[in-house]
Formats: sequence, C-alpha cells, structure tokens
Amino acid sequence: MASIKYEAIRLISRLPEEVSWDDILYELFVRKEIELGVKASYEGNIVPQDAVIKWLLNNVSD
Repeated sequence: MASIKYEAIRLISRLPEEVSWDDILYELFVRKEIELGVKASYEGNIVPQDAVIKWLLNNVSD
C-alpha cells in the first residue's frame, strides 16, 4: 500500500490547475472519510441497512 503522503500528492496532481485551497481540502477530506468507512466495514463496524431505514422512518419528520 502506498504511503498517505504519496496518495495525497497523487490526488492533488490530478486536480485542475485552477483549484482552490478549499477544493484541495475537500478532496482530501472525502478520500479520508471513504478510507475510514471501508476500514470500518472490514472490521464489522457497520449498521445494517434495514436498521438505518427503520431509524429514518421513526425519526425524520416531513
């Protein structure tokens, strides 16, 4: 697995030249959150879809 620094540089290098600091930070944040989600999934730290739907139906008002 490549280092985090290498992956960040690779991600940034694929962005357009006219990118803002906010755009860069957003892309890095999204990448980090995806990796955390994948890791949680592999570790079994997930909530089943039916439990999420049940919670939404009981807690979200129109």
